[in-house]
Amino acid sequence: MNDSAPAHTPAPAPRRRARVRAPELIGKGGWLNTGGKDLSLADLRGKIVIADFWTFCCINCLHVLDELRELEEKHRDTVVIVGVHSPKFVHEADHQAVLDAVERYEVHHPVLDDPELATWKQYAVRAWPTLVVIDPEGYVVAQHAGEGHAHAIARLVEELEAEHEAKGTLRRGDGPYVAPEPVATHLRFPGKAVRLPSGNLLVSDSTRHQLVELEADGETVVRRIGDGEFREPQGLALLPGGKVVVADTVHHALCVFDPETGAVERVAGTGRQWWQGSPTAGPALEVDLSSPWDVAWWQGKVWIAMAGVHQLWTYDPEAGTVQVAAGTTNEGLVDGPAAESWFAQPSGLAAAGDRLWIADSETSALRWIDTDGVVHTAVGTGLFDFGHRDGDAAQALLQHPLGVTALPDGSVAVCDTYNHALRRFDPATGQVSTLATDLREPSDAVLDGEDIVVVESARHRLTRLRLPEEAVRVDAVAHRTQRAATEVAVGTLRLDVVFSAPAGQKLDNRYGPSTRLLVSSTPAELLAGGAGAGTDLFRELVLDPDVTEGVLHVSAMAASCDDDPENEYPACHVHQQDWGVPVTVTPDGTARLALVLAGMDDEG
Repeated sequence: MNDSAPAHTPAPAPRRRARVRAPELIGKGGWLNTGGKDLSLADLRGKIVIADFWTFCCINCLHVLDELRELEEKHRDTVVIVGVHSPKFVHEADHQAVLDAVERYEVHHPVLDDPELATWKQYAVRAWPTLVVIDPEGYVVAQHAGEGHAHAIARLVEELEAEHEAKGTLRRGDGPYVAPEPVATHLRFPGKAVRLPSGNLLVSDSTRHQLVELEADGETVVRRIGDGEFREPQGLALLPGGKVVVADTVHHALCVFDPETGAVERVAGTGRQWWQGSPTAGPALEVDLSSPWDVAWWQGKVWIAMAGVHQLWTYDPEAGTVQVAAGTTNEGLVDGPAAESWFAQPSGLAAAGDRLWIADSETSALRWIDTDGVVHTAVGTGLFDFGHRDGDAAQALLQHPLGVTALPDGSVAVCDTYNHALRRFDPATGQVSTLATDLREPSDAVLDGEDIVVVESARHRLTRLRLPEEAVRVDAVAHRTQRAATEVAVGTLRLDVVFSAPAGQKLDNRYGPSTRLLVSSTPAELLAGGAGAGTDLFRELVLDPDVTEGVLHVSAMAASCDDDPENEYPACHVHQQDWGVPVTVTPDGTARLALVLAGMDDEG
């Protein structure tokens, strides 16, 4: 479809759509990527604005950044994407951390730093990521939560271009994006590292899409590996034969690098992102993966922290196959048998005998799986509690850890990324301590003799530390995610997931129900009725009057296909999102909870 109607034909009659005046974009942290200029909606009048509510810890938000790149480039003269950075963790409210994230993830549009969630609240956003489309006259015309909406937004953009070109309200031309000045460093936001048999260190130089081999000093560059082979590589693991398996994160793949020959070979993944309904086992090069973040060799296989779908997978080099090993794709913290466990963006792995340690970042947790396939939690309680507290593991707190390293004495070091610290958990005593502080976003650590080499991602370097014999004393700090809880009524709560198929599409019912809804709660006692799976996007929930607060976990999926009777094999698209909604039960609370997957809530 052309960007606008040809001059010799009349513009198509615009579809009638609900319009709500867009609230102003405000944020205490100010604007990034604008050359120092503050923006307002008045400055953007005449443009189609896509407000992307994101936070840099969120893997789904990073997926959406990539989904929007093609649309952003194709419609650069009519569309302005504005990233509204809305933090979950305390560290994400730090302005420098937002600046770092914008560079790290190659965000090429204006970003509003909204540390107090002012704009988030004005737009009644409930989930990361959420996309809000604002037309050239300043009205909200669509809202989408989760991933998989780029095709629908692209179609809407073309409709808005035609409609407002005809009305004379579309303003073409350059947008307000101003690229920051590049900075010269050997590494740029490195992710993970591994010690090679030669004694050198191999580092994933994530933002430059390369691997870098350094001499044992951790500073002298030996060579760079990769010229288009990788896209934001992360995890590295040494295989028994001396080769290195690489988590090629944004390519949704695993590669093997041979340090002897320099050769790089893809061994798992298709390059496509895994979606609900895709195969979860099979020939490694025929099964989609989703943002593999770390890898470890354990029990004769490569274990994969599949951050994009909150699972652990395995790759068997002998058989050439992959399969799910633990997790359900539901986001949260649930222990027990592997097939029933829940993870939340697992991002670090370390093998240690009969345990595989896991840094489960979004639950700020340290966990492990044993050789019987049972998942356990050592530190951490769930999605919304985090901080920096040492002592007994049952009450200790971390903040979004990305790395874990097995130590010689049986304990483990944790890269406590958003606390800028290296922590230690000792299974023998059940105690958590702090080994080092003032490490800028540590994301991995590697043992090297009596030293531990820490990847300081936001300082673009490796830092060598002598493993301390005594812990550092740190004042305890505890936090909860700052989103306000939704007040809901006692008794029955109507849950509506709002979904409207994009223009030119319809729900795909050819092979059974095209929608799915899964509801649970923390604590489980919060729901006296209505928990479980179903195919309708609405549900009557019954709340236990004796439980006054908790979190509702809602997972929704809808499949839509092009509505073309002449096409036997129409293109189909999956829309999905997970919500964790903090709620407080009060007599005056709402009796209806609406979560927008795609469209507008007409009853809101």
